[in-house]
Amino acid sequence: MTLQVATVVDTRAFKRSLHHSERYNRRGFGLGDEVAGNLEQAYQSDLIAKLRETGHTLQRGRLTVRLAEAFGFCWGVERAVAMAYETRRHFPTERLWITNEIIHNPSVNDHLRQMDVKFIQVDQGVKDFSEVAGGDVVILPAFGATVQEMQLLNERGCHIVDTTCPWVSKVWNTVEKHKKHSFTSIIHGKVKHEETLATSSFAGTYLVVLDLAEAQLVCDYILGNGDRTAFMARFAKACSPGFDPDRDLLRLGVANQTTMLKSETEEIGRMFERTLLQRFGPIELNEHFLAFNTICDATQERQDAIFTLVDEPLDLMVVIGGYNSSNTTHLQEIAVSRGIRSFHIDTPERIGPGNRIEHMPLGGALELEEPFLPEGPIRVGITSGASTPDRVVEDVIKRLIDLCQT
Repeated sequence: MTLQVATVVDTRAFKRSLHHSERYNRRGFGLGDEVAGNLEQAYQSDLIAKLRETGHTLQRGRLTVRLAEAFGFCWGVERAVAMAYETRRHFPTERLWITNEIIHNPSVNDHLRQMDVKFIQVDQGVKDFSEVAGGDVVILPAFGATVQEMQLLNERGCHIVDTTCPWVSKVWNTVEKHKKHSFTSIIHGKVKHEETLATSSFAGTYLVVLDLAEAQLVCDYILGNGDRTAFMARFAKACSPGFDPDRDLLRLGVANQTTMLKSETEEIGRMFERTLLQRFGPIELNEHFLAFNTICDATQERQDAIFTLVDEPLDLMVVIGGYNSSNTTHLQEIAVSRGIRSFHIDTPERIGPGNRIEHMPLGGALELEEPFLPEGPIRVGITSGASTPDRVVEDVIKRLIDLCQT
């Protein structure tokens, strides 16, 4: 049985009810000390800790590694992973599920599979909850779950462990404010990304825009410079049911998928503010535009750090993180925008054997490059997405050192 649940109208009331359920937990189980050793062994790195204390620079022979000042696991990810480990410890024999990947990192998800954590199957974008039974324990991942998924699990009598990042919850609160005041939520995000799906489920009327180009199309339509048929064809799968651009683009609030590029989200907000100012004038602007800051601090810090790093002389950049990780992809985008040879890899095993690398070009498919490292002294910048453990970054550095010694 696939997920088919009626939309919850009062999402605030549903959340309040769920949060008071004895089968719901979003604070962990007080087992942090018991799982700390497992987490340290699996994810932490003495080498990376030392580099953080000594200027983020490593010199080995002809290789110089420059680590970004901010990279890797953020607080929200650490919290989600720790709660998953605590959940397995608290429920040692129960069937344990995750509605999606706990975070977008293959090594972390593999560790959970080794702990007999099951993952909800997805077929053509639809999750299949048919095997989940009452009494099972279900973890909601760091980027959240839709209202409909939570409702189904609650009605089925599952124990729900909610690891949703507080920054994601902040966005949900924002779109609920839009809904309360009859504003359409313009959500800057990827329409099929799990976080955007969850956010849109808390919204009332909404429209998802991917980038500045799509935002400009919407702004043009607001000013009377668009074709309704073409507009609806473009955004048919990116808007709320019954969306009417002539009715629903008059009062707008902006929110975002927390892992999007900060500068782009800010510019999209300014675009809509200017557009509504042009259409309605300064006196009426506040009746037609709402703005809240929903940019995640950790995402912003990692983007700021790579902007600083790419100003240095680098021969190439290695960006580490899951290929389906939005925040990692945006780090890669920044490096590419500066014309730096840049390689996005999800695991250390993508490097070698020999002087080769299997990587994911921005917007492309996996490809193999050989030779990978040039001869002579080489300066490599390294950053990683917010779902990448320090241990993975260490293993990448070790593989680079090995290549430079051969």
